[in-house]
Amino acid sequence: MLVKPTVATIVQQDVLMFLKEQPSESVDLIVTDPAYSGMNQHLLLGHGRIVGKYQEKGEGRWFEEFHDTPENYSQFLSECRRVLKQDRHLFLMFDSFSLLSLGAMVRDFFNVKNVVTWDKVNIGMGHYFRRQTEFILFASKGKRPVTRRDIPDIWKIKRLHRAQYPTQKPVELFEAMIASSKEKENDDFVVCDPFVGSGSSAVAALRQGASFIGCDISDKAVSLSRSRVEGYLQRGIDIGQEKPAFDEAMQKKFW
Repeated sequence: MLVKPTVATIVQQDVLMFLKEQPSESVDLIVTDPAYSGMNQHLLLGHGRIVGKYQEKGEGRWFEEFHDTPENYSQFLSECRRVLKQDRHLFLMFDSFSLLSLGAMVRDFFNVKNVVTWDKVNIGMGHYFRRQTEFILFASKGKRPVTRRDIPDIWKIKRLHRAQYPTQKPVELFEAMIASSKEKENDDFVVCDPFVGSGSSAVAALRQGASFIGCDISDKAVSLSRSRVEGYLQRGIDIGQEKPAFDEAMQKKFW
């Protein structure tokens, strides 16, 4: 199906099929956190918390992963480039394993400008050193500056505890990406997230005055994302994240 965004449109679909059905140069910004398979398949985490019971298929696992083979990832990046408008940005999240195994491929399709470090403030799980950071590769198609020249490349935004969805990211994390790229006066700005997950990126886009389009292969993800969007549009509340993850000083660096 061809999707034309109005305010926020979320569909249940495979990521590559979804992107291939979108018109060329139809979105202003791509922000996404793919469900990478590389680290989990490499470590075989058993009963670890990343994807539940890893050896089980279907409902025993929290969500379907994107099998990030070089062939799949090349198709994904190629389609991202096609649907993104000229002189626009891409924010692509990575864990440490996928950054080393796949990050260099992004240069074949985009102008890589920097790697932003997300400092989660509170320490998390880990097998070889406990994790407190993730990485966001920032790239462009063509030339486009960020909205401010004083934004740092380390973002201190608290990770979420007891979230409704596995690997759920704070809305403020995606807001920082969008605010870094979107002009405040641009009411026609369209944000795309082809791995929508919990819907944090959709809520962030609406908060920043942008339209949103996204997909996920998981029916649970789509249901939660749509509920969060509906709650925000109808009542101005986010049912998926009760407390802010930003402090006031950090927020002033972006908007």
